[in-house]
Amino acid sequence: MNNDPNKKKITRVHPIAYIVSLVVVALLSVGFTLLATNASVSSPAETESSSSIESSQSAAQTESEDTSTSNIDYTKFEQVYNTLMSQYFQEVSSEDLMEGALSGMTSAVGDPYTEYLDLSDSAYLNESIDASFEGIGAEVQKQGDYIMIVSPIAGSPAEKAGLMPNDIILKADDKELSGLSLNEAVSYIRGEKGSEVVLTIQRGDNTFEVTLTRDTIPVETVVYNLDESDPTVGYVAITSFSTPTYEELVAAIEELRSQGATSFIFDVRQNPGGLLDGAINISNMFLEDGDTIVQTQERDQEPISVVADDVSMGEFQVTEPSVLLVDEGSASASEILAGALQESADISIVGSTTFGKGTVQSVIPFADESELKLTIAKWLTPSGNWIHDKGIEPDIVVELPDYAYLLMINSADTYQEGDTSEEVENLEKVIDALNYEVGEVDGYFDETTAQAVESFQADQDLTVDGVVTEETAIMLITELRNLIDSNDTQYKEALNYLQQ
Repeated sequence: MNNDPNKKKITRVHPIAYIVSLVVVALLSVGFTLLATNASVSSPAETESSSSIESSQSAAQTESEDTSTSNIDYTKFEQVYNTLMSQYFQEVSSEDLMEGALSGMTSAVGDPYTEYLDLSDSAYLNESIDASFEGIGAEVQKQGDYIMIVSPIAGSPAEKAGLMPNDIILKADDKELSGLSLNEAVSYIRGEKGSEVVLTIQRGDNTFEVTLTRDTIPVETVVYNLDESDPTVGYVAITSFSTPTYEELVAAIEELRSQGATSFIFDVRQNPGGLLDGAINISNMFLEDGDTIVQTQERDQEPISVVADDVSMGEFQVTEPSVLLVDEGSASASEILAGALQESADISIVGSTTFGKGTVQSVIPFADESELKLTIAKWLTPSGNWIHDKGIEPDIVVELPDYAYLLMINSADTYQEGDTSEEVENLEKVIDALNYEVGEVDGYFDETTAQAVESFQADQDLTVDGVVTEETAIMLITELRNLIDSNDTQYKEALNYLQQ
């Protein structure tokens, strides 16, 4: 890809366990298509889909209200509640019991996309829609028992404070983060704009404290550049379908056109979805008026088609030769776009079969700012296919190399001659992918493996001792990431397709 510092750049996300890390604004679940009934959407206009689904939601609520609840016996619920409050061996919170009961009801539906959102979860969801959040501005990931900074966001409090990739966050104020889940740790690191947090940082052998003032952190949902080998091809990655995505995408395409792009590779790999209106309005860019974008089907109703319309959905059009990259991480709204392009715009899809999430959610807010995320409809492709649990098959199937799916190396552990484990086997595969001879890949750290580690350490100007500790582990991860970037088989196939 183009290395010109004056051009917008993308750090491409691949479906690799050690690269899939959580930006503090990221959704806590994979894949959602959210009907923006309670959030303003930065799109050209309200869509037909919004109107139809909102109507059915009202009908469903009316139907629910008309259903008699006189036969429901709440006695058992009250008995359990009162017994826990009075007889449990230690004091319990009535609020916790009620929150648990609400979560239990939504879990009983058996739909992972219908869930009760407490105040924290609700905030995460709304921030992902807005594509901004309040916090320190750092991408973090779980590294063994520790929380490690992958990279600070440009201009963020984290960057201004001098935090660096591979820094380990030991504490947020007085809260030890070791052993917490990623989501739990993030909940202590982030906070309201203007508030302060004292982070205890471990950098190599040094430990120090730094005080940061949290701020609002905008997150780009569209990143782009020209191809390095063919500057007539523009590359545009859409990372989510959030409030600003439509406008960001228009700006990206116009900028690439001004730089000489005459064809485009659009990339929704590892894009978990987002706003339904966003997916519809973006799909409209590629279709002619009257073409079907998507069908929606609500409970006990016939499917309703949403068709392209430059009056209500925007006049901006992409007429250049284009291709769309997808993978197993492309879910929900990403699949709506893929289905529309594949079936109505005759635009080829390249990559691997998508996630397979074919339902639509709406969010119902409560007075205390908690919310109910509720599945209200399923969506179908223009030809009427329901891709739920099946995904969309690309026109050109291309898999990434096997090493793209290797697990991360835990830099908090030590690997040395004589060790035997599944982690050692993964380590051997990483070293082998980097073209160092490890002998038989069998999970045994033998003399040949140690020699391969020594050769790698020598090439990277590291201490040559044949032992994999933090510094060597991080460099192995970095080099594997570079290898994957340089051998993105799916991107190369998309480029070749456009150049034919």
